[in-house]
Amino acid sequence: MNPTPSLLQRLGLTMPEHRRVFASFFLYAFCMGGFFPRLAEIQRAMGVGEGALGLALIGVAAGTLISLTFGAQVIERMGHRRVLVWLLPVLPVFYALAAHATTPLLMFACLFPAGLLVGAVEVVVNLEADRAEHQSGRRLMNRSHAFWSIGFFSAAALGALMAWLGVSPQWHLAGVVLLAAAATALLLGRFEAAPLREADHSHAETTPPRFAMPSAAILVLVVVTLPAMVLEGAGFDWSAIYMRDVFGSSAFLGGVAVATGAAAQALMRYFADGFVERHSPVVVARLLLSVLAVGCATVFFSGWPALSLLGFALMGVGSSAIFPLAMSAAAQRRDRPSTVNVASLAQTAFVSFLLAPPLLGLVAQQFGIRWSFGIALPLVVASLWLCSVLDASAVEKPD
Repeated sequence: MNPTPSLLQRLGLTMPEHRRVFASFFLYAFCMGGFFPRLAEIQRAMGVGEGALGLALIGVAAGTLISLTFGAQVIERMGHRRVLVWLLPVLPVFYALAAHATTPLLMFACLFPAGLLVGAVEVVVNLEADRAEHQSGRRLMNRSHAFWSIGFFSAAALGALMAWLGVSPQWHLAGVVLLAAAATALLLGRFEAAPLREADHSHAETTPPRFAMPSAAILVLVVVTLPAMVLEGAGFDWSAIYMRDVFGSSAFLGGVAVATGAAAQALMRYFADGFVERHSPVVVARLLLSVLAVGCATVFFSGWPALSLLGFALMGVGSSAIFPLAMSAAAQRRDRPSTVNVASLAQTAFVSFLLAPPLLGLVAQQFGIRWSFGIALPLVVASLWLCSVLDASAVEKPD
């Protein structure tokens, strides 16, 4: 049975399938990105410190980890199309509810179901990008993640604008719910899941485990992605609060800080596939990790708001392609189905999001908000040392 035509279809407009994948990444980020530029205002309204706020933010990570662990069979039964068309528009509802929380516990309770949805959508969009990449014979993973960053930038820019106009976080995020629902119907109404890769057909009778135990190679990929994920999360979660606490900046400038990192990340991700094709994943990763280190150090030592914004931009560039490259490496491995390898990397890597929010919040409360960024510099060094695992000849070999 054919799906109901979308508005685009009714207007006679069509969209190539790989662009629908791009649209799914964009909407995924837009649905969750509006919350973070308003976080400093929400924190002030709750009247709690960074440590308590970090414990509240762990709700997303906890829900994500549970979804990645137990959700594989639910995703298979629902199908990729239903996950994106039905669940994605519900995601901003929980962020809108979290903006009304008066205690960290209530915020945790609102963000936990958001994390459940994030885990399901995370697996689906990455698998769709990998399968579209396999079908087309061109690298699409980094460009797909570029649209995630564009979505997050759009949400952050809208949040900064709403703060400048004096619109409360609660009304702003309620509006995002309506925008997300309309955009999902418009852009994904005719979404069709890409066909399985050959390696997945060969493992089709295998029941996916609830916890995709990481292989040695996947664990190395986790270490490689860790600093990019931690600093990307730190930039999104804490940059608005950093600008307020360090420089006494307005909510508008805090939103600009979030948007700056996302915009730089989006720009680099959009062109990263071409760089990877001309050079190699390892060369690109080493360059990006070096930029990430410079950006992190800039934010840590900065004495001026403009210099900090430059640091956030460099962090956005440096964190841009590390996780997409690792997801491609995991999906291309032939030792297990790509679904299991992608879930394994995502499950294990998202432990960093489970630990990082309270850790960085507690670090900020004890030593100052600058240390929420500076503490990640040793992780960048470890990632630089191990990033040769992204070499294509390494990932194609079974364990």
